[in-house]
Amino acid sequence: MQIVITRLSALGDVAIAVPVVREMAIQNPEHHFYMVSMPIVAPLFRDLPNLTFIAFDKNGRHKGWLGVLKLFIELQHLKVDAIADLHDVLRTKLLRALFRISGKQVAIINKGRSDKEILTEKGYQQAHPLTPTTERYKAVFESLELKEVDLHNFSLNIETQWINTELELFYGTKRGKWIGIAPFAQHKGKQLPLDILEKVIAYFSKKEDTTLFLFGAGKTEGAQLKKWAETFSNVYSTANRFEIDEEVMLMKCLDIMLTMDSANLHLASLVAIPVVSIWGSTHPYAGFYGLNQSEDLIIQRELACRPCSIYGNKPCRFGTNECLTAIDAKHIIAKMEAVLKA
Repeated sequence: MQIVITRLSALGDVAIAVPVVREMAIQNPEHHFYMVSMPIVAPLFRDLPNLTFIAFDKNGRHKGWLGVLKLFIELQHLKVDAIADLHDVLRTKLLRALFRISGKQVAIINKGRSDKEILTEKGYQQAHPLTPTTERYKAVFESLELKEVDLHNFSLNIETQWINTELELFYGTKRGKWIGIAPFAQHKGKQLPLDILEKVIAYFSKKEDTTLFLFGAGKTEGAQLKKWAETFSNVYSTANRFEIDEEVMLMKCLDIMLTMDSANLHLASLVAIPVVSIWGSTHPYAGFYGLNQSEDLIIQRELACRPCSIYGNKPCRFGTNECLTAIDAKHIIAKMEAVLKA
């Protein structure tokens, strides 16, 4: 079969899809897969002979409903047999409707929206962990009768000599402990106050034979990371320096990563390093925890009001953001030290 896969946006959700899509391609070599997604993630899907990446041009030729029609026509030229919709938004609903009308197989993700609504209404203490997003993705492919994949030992390896050379050019050969810190999240409800994070950075920057790498993107984040890198010893900013595959391969060299509930949690999980993750208004019960990460590495406040949001995009109902402001830098440091000494 020729199978189109759609996950058009949200970097974290695409990162969650990477191991599922790659393993599906590897375990089903008789089929050809076309991954349609944001251009930035293209390097994460390379090196597979039966997988072709197609960039979704959101603001260009694929903009609006007419753009979706153009995308459908482009895909039709590939003689597609089926579409696996990992997104289930208005754009992909229209796209799969066109495929269905043309007689193609359609498989759709079950996002569990009603269960997620119950989770935010009742709180995690009166709910239960929902199906992980990786399992929801896998179910889409299994409905197309493809071979099931096992992700328990997954580790992404897209390393090439030019990536090694570029990393060494900036940072030299690894010595001692390398620590990654990704301080930012898309929404305030997932963002630890920067003064708390600064205490963590300050602590580890003073440790002998330890190097810190700060991850982020964009002008505002980059400016903050640059400030920290200039203020503290043994601290580097990676902001806007590398392509996504280079960043992930740098993460692979780390001994530990500290993140929010953000895309960097999932990118670091792709290379099977331990990730200490901080959760505020969201909760791991929603099914967005890092692949194969230990629950012992979660840092969160046990508040009955959590989660108040699945994606962290709703304001705190009490106006205090206690789920984040009450997290102690000493607790984060202790958690990270335990991992580094293990």
